[in-house]
Order: sequence, then structure tokens, then C-alpha cells
Amino acid sequence: MSEFRFELTDEEKAYLKDLVVQSISFGLHPSDGPFGPPEPPTDKLREELGAFVTLKLGGHLRGCIGNVQGSGELFRTVWNMAQSAAFQDPRFPPVSEHEFDALEYEISILGPIEPCPDPALVEVGRHGLIMSRHGRTGLLLPQVPVEWGWDRATFLAQTCVKAGLDPSAWEDPDTTILWFEAEVF
Repeated sequence: MSEFRFELTDEEKAYLKDLVVQSISFGLHPSDGPFGPPEPPTDKLREELGAFVTLKLGGHLRGCIGNVQGSGELFRTVWNMAQSAAFQDPRFPPVSEHEFDALEYEISILGPIEPCPDPALVEVGRHGLIMSRHGRTGLLLPQVPVEWGWDRATFLAQTCVKAGLDPSAWEDPDTTILWFEAEVF
């Protein structure tokens, strides 16, 4: 796997963080603001890359939605994923006005997704994983095993569980294991 070298400046990160806040605010008050994201400060934010927006409230997950692969300009993807994480994550009710100011935001920009040649090469904190078999798919971002204190084997097993598979499914040759790196901020 070639190392993912997508780096953002502090200005670009601040723009994307502000974009998430603006997007959710717009979702709460659609008549108050713009009907889409403001133009980005750099062309790098126009690249076509996958992105996830994670919302937390009091340190607990409150929403997380993303696109694994780019399907348009990055800044538009982040705008849309913020809306989806706040209002369309099926695990949670839509974000309410009283939660808005307390939300914490994390953005993950995904690098290329490639087949994992050997599960023994997976590095906790560096790689994100996608497990799939028999039409079931689960994805965990690189920061998840770090947050939970998992080792490699637990990370592989929990990605299977996320896919609705047996925890040992990663050892089955019929299971597809893909990996990726991400810029997380």
C-alpha cells in the first residue's frame, strides 16, 4: 500500500470544520443561510476523495456518515456528509437545536481503497478496513480501534461484526478485506 499523503493546511482544515458547522446550522434553519457550501479557499478541496463526518456529543458518537469514494468535489462531499450525519444517520434521531452548540466534529478524508494483501500487515491507527462477504459490508475508520483500545485481531473481528458477519469471518478466504488510510482532524 502506498502511503496516503493528502495533507491539508490549517486554513483548509478550518474551512472544512466551519463548513460542517454551517451545513448542520443550515439543516436546522434552512431559511437562514446559503443553499450550499461557500467556495473553498484552495483547489485541493475540489479533489474527488471519499470523506466521513463524525459527530460526538459528550464524547459519545452522535452520528457518522460518509462516502467511501469520492463522488464529486471534496468540499461538497463534506457539506453533504455533515447534513447526513446530523439528520439521516439511522442509528440516531436528527440533531436538535439544543444539541447543536455542544457537538464535536471530526472529519476523515479517505485515501485510495485497495485490497489488503495480508491481515497481518494491518496497523491499528493507520489503516481503516472494509470487510465484505455475501452482500454484507462493514467499514471502520482508522481512529476507531485506537478509541476503543483494540489490537489488530480485535479490529479485524469488530469490522466483521460491523458487517453483520461472524467475528472470525476475516480469516475466511471468501471474505474480501479492503484497506485505506485517512487524514483525520
